[in-house]
Amino acid sequence: MKIWKTLLLVYRELDVSLPVGRDLLVGRDSVEPMGDYGSAERRPTTKRRKRFHHIASERELTDALDSFAGFPKLVSELTAGRAGIEYEIVRPGHALTSLTRESPSRFWPSPRDIRSDLDEFAPSGKYDSVFVFWPQRDLKNSTAVPCDAWGLAIGASDWTKDATYAAIANAPSSAWKNEARGEVWLHEWLHGVSAHFAQYGHVMPERDADGGDLHGYVRSPTAGWTEYYRDLMNGNVLENGKRFGIPSGAWA
Repeated sequence: MKIWKTLLLVYRELDVSLPVGRDLLVGRDSVEPMGDYGSAERRPTTKRRKRFHHIASERELTDALDSFAGFPKLVSELTAGRAGIEYEIVRPGHALTSLTRESPSRFWPSPRDIRSDLDEFAPSGKYDSVFVFWPQRDLKNSTAVPCDAWGLAIGASDWTKDATYAAIANAPSSAWKNEARGEVWLHEWLHGVSAHFAQYGHVMPERDADGGDLHGYVRSPTAGWTEYYRDLMNGNVLENGKRFGIPSGAWA
């Protein structure tokens, strides 16, 4: 069995300043930056910046952590016990105060934004995977820092301390329940894991973890895309007459 040592960093508080005026459009459901690529950090407010500050509620934390607790079981089930997750959860005692622009109008907490915490809690070689939970949305006031998706992920590199890296935002309770327990964590993890195995010559299906509908799978209202993930994690996704994905034996 391949054991993936995993760290979850839980940031309950987000406190950043974003561009305003010509650089930012503030709407009811989002805070929409429209300037050049760059970063947003907590700094003294000026007429060209607007503060976004949110502390996740206990319910939001409970929903996220309950879902995360289902992630190891999914990995074990979908690989028939060939892979396992051992995890630790750390709650840094400070707010997340920096975000990185991933596009002209979207932000996310990249490894750059939590560099000191990665240095302290996840030095190179300690973990195979790192997750970040962050309070992107103020669900009560219907505002949010814009981000391309509920979760975002990248493969392992020096930038990520040689671990796969994924960030998952807070969400309404219904979102966590509208899928298999732990699915959003599995989905983002698979992006990094697919990149890992591709480096060893294993060919992934087009769009790897995002390829369910592309390859003819249908999302279940209770199990989400787990049937697709099962085939992806066992090298059994059919594409152009061939089977692609992570071979079952590669988990050993």
